[in-house]
Amino acid sequence: MTRSWAAIVAAMAVALGALLAPARAAPPTVTPSPGYDARLQEQRAAQATASPAIHQPATPVHHRRAKRSHGGAQ
Repeated sequence: MTRSWAAIVAAMAVALGALLAPARAAPPTVTPSPGYDARLQEQRAAQATASPAIHQPATPVHHRRAKRSHGGAQ
């Protein structure tokens, strides 16, 4: 009888240890996806072979602002 109780207590200890142990599973966003990796490599290769577009920065336009008057005092 004491052996069966010892086995039950040991099984409960293992089950409790499994419940309290930290999870080691990774979310699906962390695991590599072969399809996504292939598309990403194709996209990077296409960007590398494409001719770079030359962008000229726009010249800043300065607008003249009216002077504010508070309370009607001038």
